[in-house]
Amino acid sequence: MIASDGRPQLPEAQRIVITGIGLTAPNGNSLPEFRESLLEGRSGVRSYEIRYVGKTLAGVCEFDSTKYQSRKDLRRGTRAGSVGVYSANEAVRDAGLDWPNLDPTRVGVFLGVTEHGNVETENEIFELQGYGYDTSFWSHHHNPRTVANNPAGEVALNMGIYGPHYTIGAACAAGNAGLIQGVQMLRLDECDVALAGGVSESIHTFGIFASFRSQGALAEHADPARASRPFDKERNGIVVAEGGCVFVLERLTDARRRNAQIYGEVVGYAMNTDATDFVLPNPQRQAECMQLALRRAGMVPAQVDIVSTHATGTVSGDSQECAALRTVFGGSDRTWFNNTKSFIGHTMGAAGALELAGNLVGFRDGVCHATINVDELDPECELRGLVLNQPREVGALNVILNNSFGMLGINSAVIVQRFVR
Repeated sequence: MIASDGRPQLPEAQRIVITGIGLTAPNGNSLPEFRESLLEGRSGVRSYEIRYVGKTLAGVCEFDSTKYQSRKDLRRGTRAGSVGVYSANEAVRDAGLDWPNLDPTRVGVFLGVTEHGNVETENEIFELQGYGYDTSFWSHHHNPRTVANNPAGEVALNMGIYGPHYTIGAACAAGNAGLIQGVQMLRLDECDVALAGGVSESIHTFGIFASFRSQGALAEHADPARASRPFDKERNGIVVAEGGCVFVLERLTDARRRNAQIYGEVVGYAMNTDATDFVLPNPQRQAECMQLALRRAGMVPAQVDIVSTHATGTVSGDSQECAALRTVFGGSDRTWFNNTKSFIGHTMGAAGALELAGNLVGFRDGVCHATINVDELDPECELRGLVLNQPREVGALNVILNNSFGMLGINSAVIVQRFVR
């Protein structure tokens, strides 16, 4: 099949669309609230204190955890699970699915995570010291709390889902990886509805703060709201944040059948590996990842309207990604670039999903949200089309490319296109 613009097009049963979005972010607990914060320049970063590390900064979520869970559920489960349960239920409501009448064996849950189990293990050891490290006081809930599939499993338990569920450990590319997995499972006919995205409880483990601090990569600023400053010449590191975002994915045939709202169509994606360093990125591999996603979408760089950058606020990471972006988009004079971490910090496993969600509304309102907190642009981060400090009305938007990269050299790119009936 050939689309109206001449590109090859998959059969409708293989075309995957986004029909629902549920999220919690440090500056919003629904897509409208999140989008409003992005357009108004409202940060979700605040002062924060955690054991052993002391005072620091973090992106903290404040959602109603009892909206879909009892207090007993919350005590037994995990923060990541609770974030996932809230986001997944909100996504299903947003999608308008006839949930009670869906076949639960045909629903799958695919959530990306950066890490899982650190929070629960640290908490157990801290509590155990009060009992002289007598392990007979160790919680019998520890194992189900710390298994790698926990966040997706808690969603499945909460919502009565019988289909496949698992988490995807993909470092900070995990939000994109969860989405990609959902697309693939639908195309393989393993499910009819995929709840896909990413979650993070990272601010509740002192280890991640301590490690970034020892690495010299933990952001500091007198004003918490200005601490996350990708591309700025004075940027000094990452603001750790929690959050979650779950998409409802369906085949276009099924979405049409029920006349569902459609936020966009996933038309391309790619993942690859640097294989060069534990932490330092490789701009050549990042560029190759974006180029592969574009080839799979049947697009050229000039067709991309917005690139949602991964940039975390580290000196080397931001400049290396910008080098990769110049390689891919250097010849385009109509592509805009923005960054969401400047508002909320780095939500780790949720980052890719949240950052895509915040930009998807651009298909409807024609606005590209800004990167905030850039007082002086680092020359190494110079990009034609970089939107700084104030949102830009850019008119009709048709294509978004969402970057998400992570430690051990994992790279991901997802391309979503405006859907036109």
